Amino acid sequence: MPFLLVLGLAAFASTFSMRAVDPMLNILATDLKVTLQDVALLASAFTLPYAATQLVFGPIGDAVGKVRLVRVNLVLLAVGLAASALAVGHGSLMAARVFSGAVAGGIIPVVLAVVGDRVGFGDRAVALSRILLAIVLGQLVGSSASGVISAVVGWRAVFWMACAVAVVAAGAAAFGITEVRTIEKLSLRTAVARYRLVLRNPLALKVYALAAVEGAAIFGAFPLVAPLMVRHGFGDAVEAGIVIAAFAVGGTGYTFVVAHLVRRLGLSGTAATGAVLVGLLLIAVALAPWLWLAGLVFALAGFAFYMIHNMLQILATELAPEARGSGMALFATSFFAGQALGAIALVQLALYLGPEGAFMAAGAIMLLLAWPVSRLPGVPAAR
Repeated sequence: MPFLLVLGLAAFASTFSMRAVDPMLNILATDLKVTLQDVALLASAFTLPYAATQLVFGPIGDAVGKVRLVRVNLVLLAVGLAASALAVGHGSLMAARVFSGAVAGGIIPVVLAVVGDRVGFGDRAVALSRILLAIVLGQLVGSSASGVISAVVGWRAVFWMACAVAVVAAGAAAFGITEVRTIEKLSLRTAVARYRLVLRNPLALKVYALAAVEGAAIFGAFPLVAPLMVRHGFGDAVEAGIVIAAFAVGGTGYTFVVAHLVRRLGLSGTAATGAVLVGLLLIAVALAPWLWLAGLVFALAGFAFYMIHNMLQILATELAPEARGSGMALFATSFFAGQALGAIALVQLALYLGPEGAFMAAGAIMLLLAWPVSRLPGVPAAR
């Protein structure tokens, strides 16, 4: 499916820009002369508006066309990343990250909705896994490259590189995929009606709540990877980038076996097994005595995380086929709001328990999540 390549590049650009900040928090704190807690807010500055704007972009995509929306937001993302590279202080960088996160909100969830529109449910697990591969590769390249580049050249070069990726993705979306939907009139009443249609499905709130908790527990802990490296004496930004990249490597491995796992375990079984494994692995990484072992554990955690996350994505695409953009917007809002609030909560928890304690707490949350995930149906009933 050639159109998946274009959609994958758009998803790659979004996650590349999102995860690029995580490994270089200590460098940013030193250069901008602010505390680690202040600079950690840069992660939430991207993810909170990213989550909030889903509620706007979902109905827009359903009305004017999802491909059109992806094209526009890729261009705007490039503008926001250029502004990040030119920021003169913590405040201006924060503003640029807020803008970048807000416009990036109209990329990945809309891409997933396009897949739902164009691929049947029976083939959707494999198709979504291809987009997932692009997403985790964006995390892999973004986190690993930003750690090295920020240490060698400086953090501004990281944002320029992310800007270049967004420009390339915008060009591919402009010329490599066609829009099949005619433009409809957009109104608040229609948008609200679409959201009501999604929420009419009793499974919707369960899926969204689970997505929020997994986002908070797992990606909320990512800003603490660099402090954990320092605490264990492993290094700083470069080593944090390596460990975070290992998470993406594990996620990449998952995309090649997803069809086999779903056949053997089913959707809910795959998700529940992933929740248990990622919970245990988050606890293990807090105790890892060597850098290579921390990287290995994070790689396994990446594999396990996508066992649960990909299954929730698949269920979300079928909650309301007539309003799929709005349904995926609610899913992404839940997931990234969880990330943003989780990052704030876990950073504060780390002040009292250290980064190790925060990782253990995140692992415990994922273990508790396994039971409700195991109760999900194999195929959602659209309403």
